[in-house]
Amino acid sequence: MPTRPTPGLEIDGFTLGHKLHTGGFATIWEVTSPLYRTPLVMKIPTILDGQDGPTIVGFEVEQMIMPRLTGPHVPRVMGIGGFERLPYIVTERIEGTSLLALFLTAPRPLSEVLEVAARMAMAVHELHLQHVIHLDLKPANFLQRPTGEMVCVDFGLSRHDHLPDLLAEEFTIPMGTFPYIAPEQYLRQRGDLRSDLFALGAMIYELATDRKPFGEPEKLKAVRRRLWRDPVPPRALRPEIPEWLQEIILRALEVDPARRYQSAAQLIFDLSNPLQVRLTDRGRKLARDGVLTVLRRWRTMRRVTGFPAPVSTAGQIARAPILMVAVDLSPEMEALSEQLRLSVERMLQIQPDARIACVNVIRTSILAVDQGTDDQGRNLHVARLVGLKHWASEFDLPEERLTCTVLDGTDPGAVLVQHATANRVDHILMGARGHSSTRRYLGSVSSHVVAEAMCSVTVIRLSASEARRSLDGRDQAERPAVALPSSSTKTASR
Repeated sequence: MPTRPTPGLEIDGFTLGHKLHTGGFATIWEVTSPLYRTPLVMKIPTILDGQDGPTIVGFEVEQMIMPRLTGPHVPRVMGIGGFERLPYIVTERIEGTSLLALFLTAPRPLSEVLEVAARMAMAVHELHLQHVIHLDLKPANFLQRPTGEMVCVDFGLSRHDHLPDLLAEEFTIPMGTFPYIAPEQYLRQRGDLRSDLFALGAMIYELATDRKPFGEPEKLKAVRRRLWRDPVPPRALRPEIPEWLQEIILRALEVDPARRYQSAAQLIFDLSNPLQVRLTDRGRKLARDGVLTVLRRWRTMRRVTGFPAPVSTAGQIARAPILMVAVDLSPEMEALSEQLRLSVERMLQIQPDARIACVNVIRTSILAVDQGTDDQGRNLHVARLVGLKHWASEFDLPEERLTCTVLDGTDPGAVLVQHATANRVDHILMGARGHSSTRRYLGSVSSHVVAEAMCSVTVIRLSASEARRSLDGRDQAERPAVALPSSSTKTASR
C-alpha cells in the first residue's frame, strides 16, 4: 500500500520535516539526512486514487531528466523514490523564493528587467546545452540563488533529446501554462527549443508592462488565437520602453519559430548589447495589427497544423551559434584579415544560421598617448568601428545577425575572453601575428584566449612567406596568396 507523507516519516534515510508548499500537482517537504549537511527538500506528487495519469507520467519524466542535469542553474538531485512505496525526488534546497514575487510587483525598472531577463535566458541556455527543452517556463518555475544564478525547476512537462517523450506517447492534448505557451505547443509540437524562447519573451513583456501579452486564457480555444493575433506593443502600454527592447520582446513572441531568436544565447547577446539591436517595424509599432492584416493571417494560420521543427536540441544550437571574430585592422595584417574573412565564409556554409560578432580591441595605453584620436585626428573608436564594419560588409547576412563592436582594455586577451564569456559565444576565430622573441617570452593575445576561453577557439596564422610579403608591403595583386592558413583549435566545456 502506498505510503502517505507525514512529518517524521523516514524513507530511504530521509526524514520528512514540515510541509513547505502545496501545489496543484505536488507537495514540497523539508527533509534531513545523516549523509548530507546541505539543506534538502523532497518533492512528492499529488496522486488522487492512483488515477491521475498526467501527474504520474510527468513525475516519471522529472525522475528521468533531473539526475542528468548539472550546474548552478538546476537543483542538485540527492535521491529518487519509486512508485511502489512513495514516489519522490530529493534535491538541494534553493534558498529564497521564486520569481513570482518579483512579477507581482511589475512593472519593474527597465535596468532590472534587462538584468533579470538575461539571467533567466542564461539558465535556459544551459538547459538547452544539456539537451533539455523545459516547455513550462513561467515566473514560478525560476528560483534565484543567493549568488544570483537563476535556477529552473519543475521539469514535469520537459523533453530530453536522449530520452523517450512519455507525455507525447501517452497524451494528445497540448500541455503547458496557457499565458506562456508557444503556438507550436498548441499544435502539439514538443521538440523545438524556440518554444522556451517564446515563454521568455512573454515573461519579459510581463515584467516590463505588468501585462501578460496574451492575457490569462483558461481554455485552449483562447490559446489558439495567438496563431494570428499579435499582442499590444509594449511601448503602447509603457512609453518609456525603448524601441530596441520592444524589438527584442516582439521578436521572441513571433508566431513562426523561424522568425524568433534561434537560441537563448542569441537572445542574451541582444539583451547585453542593446545598441547592436537592429530595429524593424516590430520595434517602432505603437498599435496592434489592423483588422485586414489579422484576417489575412487568420486565413493562413487556421490551416496550419505545425511548423518545421529541428531534428534535435543539440542540432538546433549547432546551427545557430554565436561566432566571435577578433579582427586586427593594422595595415600590415591585411593579408591575415582576408584569411579570417574567408574562414568565416566557410563556417557560414556549414552553420548558415550563425550570428557573427566582429570585434576589435584598442589598448587603453594607446588612448592615453593619443588622446583617443588616430593620425588624422579622428576619434579612434569611431575610426576602428568604421574599419570593422567595412571589413564585415562582404558577408551576405541580415543586419540582426551581424554586429561590430570596438572594445578597449590594457590586456586585449583578457578583454576578448571577458566579452566572449559575457555574450555566451560558442566559437572564437582570430588571427595570430608572426613569431618573434617578444611573443615567445611575453606570450601572445591568441595564446591567452586559447588558454582562458570557455569555448572553442580557432587561430589563423599565415605561412612564413605570406607573412613576409605582407610585411614588405608588396602588391598582393602581383602574386596571389597561395598559402593556406594553419589553425589550432582548443575546446573547453562551459
